[in-house]
Amino acid sequence: MEEIHILQLGEEDWNKVYTLPEWVQLDHAVHFGEKSEKQKKERTYDLFFLDRTPREEEIDPLFQAVKPHSLFITEKVEADEKTAWLCRCKKAQYLMPTEIQKFLMEETRYYYPKPYGAKFNLRDVSLAQGFSGKVKWNGNHDVTLEGDFGDEFRQVLFWRYNTFLNPGQVIDFWLEYSKDETVSIVLEITQFANGSISEEVAHWTFDEKQLQQVILLESQRAGSAFLSLCARGKGKLELVALHQRNSRGSHGYFLPGGERYVTSDGQEAFCYFEPGDLKPPLCVYFSGYKTLQGFEGYYMMKGMGCPFLLVAEPRLEGGAFYMGPPEYERQYVDMIHKYMEELGFTADQVVLSGLSMGTYGALYYGCDIRPHAVILGKPLASIGNVAANEKYNRPGGFPTSLDVLRCQNGALDQKAVQGLNTRFWNKFEATDWGNTKFIVSYMIEDDYDADAYQMLISHMQSEGVQIYGKGLHGRHNDNTGGIVNWFLDQYGKVLNEDFGRGKGKK
Repeated sequence: MEEIHILQLGEEDWNKVYTLPEWVQLDHAVHFGEKSEKQKKERTYDLFFLDRTPREEEIDPLFQAVKPHSLFITEKVEADEKTAWLCRCKKAQYLMPTEIQKFLMEETRYYYPKPYGAKFNLRDVSLAQGFSGKVKWNGNHDVTLEGDFGDEFRQVLFWRYNTFLNPGQVIDFWLEYSKDETVSIVLEITQFANGSISEEVAHWTFDEKQLQQVILLESQRAGSAFLSLCARGKGKLELVALHQRNSRGSHGYFLPGGERYVTSDGQEAFCYFEPGDLKPPLCVYFSGYKTLQGFEGYYMMKGMGCPFLLVAEPRLEGGAFYMGPPEYERQYVDMIHKYMEELGFTADQVVLSGLSMGTYGALYYGCDIRPHAVILGKPLASIGNVAANEKYNRPGGFPTSLDVLRCQNGALDQKAVQGLNTRFWNKFEATDWGNTKFIVSYMIEDDYDADAYQMLISHMQSEGVQIYGKGLHGRHNDNTGGIVNWFLDQYGKVLNEDFGRGKGKK
């Protein structure tokens, strides 16, 4: 288990008061300021405990050092104006005296510094022997089984490669699936002793009621785990994905404070919010395509100094462009509005942004938010064309685009291509962009969506809108560094000129 570093500010040293688990290193400080911060600058703390009211000269150093969602205060802290501001900026939580010992022993392990999340590769799923029904593989989206699974639970699918479980570590498992009501399933996980392929040390079985929630699995020993799906009944079973993530327990997803949204059919969306200094704007960043799950651009957005919201989604191989049924898409609008309301910001105090796949989320939901600015790098808008280009312009370059097309429009033909393109442009053209500025860096020979920038200009129906861009020669992934540099420069320009933030730094 990773070591958790804690700083406790107060008169009484908790090392002498409480029992600490072996994974915790707690530093006690009577004072916190520039000198103490320099003395400890080589250490980044995962948790902070305020056991007294901070002095005025300590507020700014604490603001700089404390991670949001990791600040806990005790009853000894008086919420004066500046302390209340600090607590709001850092999303502080109150810890009762009777809860401190239990929190140290049981909850601190969820504040490890490095998040991890991934999906088991669908190509690593194997059919169990004995199943004689129909089987259909649908790209990287799902495998569908149809037939008679029998009257008793028996294995129908398994994952060829085991996963390793460490002692004391908690893992989140989330199974995406659909099935006929006449079919029942259970997920089985069998752990073997470390180094053995036959000595079973633990076995877990999860039924459908348990599978409606994220499964938190804690192992007491080290060893590899074999996963399989068992079924009974007659009908159709569709396995979409099995996700595995290092758990934050009740403290969030991926990062402490990370939020998970899920639809009635199991499609997930995630966001992470930091209040910054509570001053406009709220900068929303949509993650690009990534096979490892989690939030993209954390340090980039944190460096802006202002409130920010990271948005991510884990569907398909590395993302599905934030599209889905109305229930799914409503989640993104709701999460942005939620934090606009918390901050008391209006739409003209919001900036939406993204790179590559993230640009689609910024544009698509920009139609609902109508923000002050949309900042894009390598924009993708006609996703049908992105998929169509896989055949001749980019063979084997981005096959996920074909999964997106099939999942959203149910086919891969020209009608489906045009339908997916139209889905975006109809929404875009119907939006009043009169109070929005578009800042776009794009690849001139882009092999994903070559006409995105020109199409944005030609489909702009609003008066008063501002749009400017910078083109770099090359294909979609030929000069990501140049795109990102211009993206960041323009972000700083907007924060400085439109919000008086001095290039976005506090």
